[in-house]
Amino acid sequence: MTTSLPTNSIISSCSEAVGFHGQHVLLVDDDSSLLRLLSIRLRSLGLDIQTVSSATEALSKIPIYQPHLIITDLKMSGMDGMALFEKVHQQYPMLPVIIMTAHGTIKDAVEATSKGVFGFITKPINHLELNDEIRRAIHLNKPVEHSINNQHKWRKPIIAQSQLMEALLNDLYHVAQSEISVYIKGESGAGKELIAQAIHAASPRKKGPFVAVNCSAIPEELLESELFGHKKGAFSGAVENYKGLFQHANGGVLFLDEIGDMSSKFQVKLLRALQENEVRPVGDSQTIPIDVRVISASHKDLKQLVEEKQFRLDLYYRLNIVTLSLPSLRERPEDIPLLANHFISQQKSKAKKLSNQSLEMLIGYDWPGNIRELKNVIEQVCVFSNTAIIPVSLIEKALQQENLAMSSFNDARQEFEQAYLIKLLKLVNGNVSQAARIAQRNRTEFYRLLKRHNLEQNDYK
Repeated sequence: MTTSLPTNSIISSCSEAVGFHGQHVLLVDDDSSLLRLLSIRLRSLGLDIQTVSSATEALSKIPIYQPHLIITDLKMSGMDGMALFEKVHQQYPMLPVIIMTAHGTIKDAVEATSKGVFGFITKPINHLELNDEIRRAIHLNKPVEHSINNQHKWRKPIIAQSQLMEALLNDLYHVAQSEISVYIKGESGAGKELIAQAIHAASPRKKGPFVAVNCSAIPEELLESELFGHKKGAFSGAVENYKGLFQHANGGVLFLDEIGDMSSKFQVKLLRALQENEVRPVGDSQTIPIDVRVISASHKDLKQLVEEKQFRLDLYYRLNIVTLSLPSLRERPEDIPLLANHFISQQKSKAKKLSNQSLEMLIGYDWPGNIRELKNVIEQVCVFSNTAIIPVSLIEKALQQENLAMSSFNDARQEFEQAYLIKLLKLVNGNVSQAARIAQRNRTEFYRLLKRHNLEQNDYK
């Protein structure tokens, strides 16, 4: 039976227990009257409250508001509270979520908490119970002071000031304190290895080794030997005993990059090694115990690979206890000036600074190659710059070269085809018969080409 207490007594007891001032709470409910009542009560505790009426709105608010806690209703029109939690948990694994419902049952609560929901509160709300859950959640998700001048030197190599990256680093620090396996999801060139190094540097294993291996760069027949080691004479060319990378990483961290490229045959062997905490070198009958924390990464969607039966589900769950989603560079444009200036400072050249136009062009670019591509562009322009201020013309030229290098054959062919057709239509003032003769194509085929590239002959008359 729930006990209703006067609001003043609730506020007094909770405020004495914990300081809530400055902590951000996002309330999600399609019941405007409940939102208003709950926000008034929680603001009285010193909490900073933002309210939204749908799960979709909540997801768009999180990167801007950066809540320390989400409290959401379960039953809402559109996306419900559990669906919201699953999306939040995927992108922000350390952000606690409390679910409220008038339809709550013991079964619902058990299922929700087993999936990682922080708390499950039934309506009518017992405010003492809710306040206690809030206190526990905020203590769990207390933000980390990231100043590089104090003990948090682990983040010094990461050049970032965007809210997305600050939220990621906060999650990273909390995850680093445990021994759980971490999967880093992100595009190629976004800096996944740097994030793995930061986890290692922020963890109790920081004095141990950090060993990184790109699984896609090692031939399938050598991967087992490279990771597990081999005995002398195990195969042609094995002229001496070899310690594998698992043994080299003992007491520290092994970073397995591009794990999605690993064959299904070797996935079985890796799963066994992780389950048993031991490896067996190729050609050896004895196993060797290992003490290694595994961090993995891929630019591929592992969940999709699991659905397509290309990646083992049991290995996926073994590696993916917590996912850290690394944003692409185009999602964090406010970090581009910092990164560009950092890369300029690393070059021995006359170039010292970007012009305003150059900076605007860099910020507006899509960066399919992410940070790796930005670094390459900066290195190019620094080589050719004869002045301290890098002009926009050099940036433009470098980006054109990058676009050509990044294009697939099909993309390049499509771009050439479209440019050719446009020039041809301009030359003949939109006369399709004449253009088709010059292109040595019949009119039907030529019209089909125009339609494919969304070109209208009347635009060139």
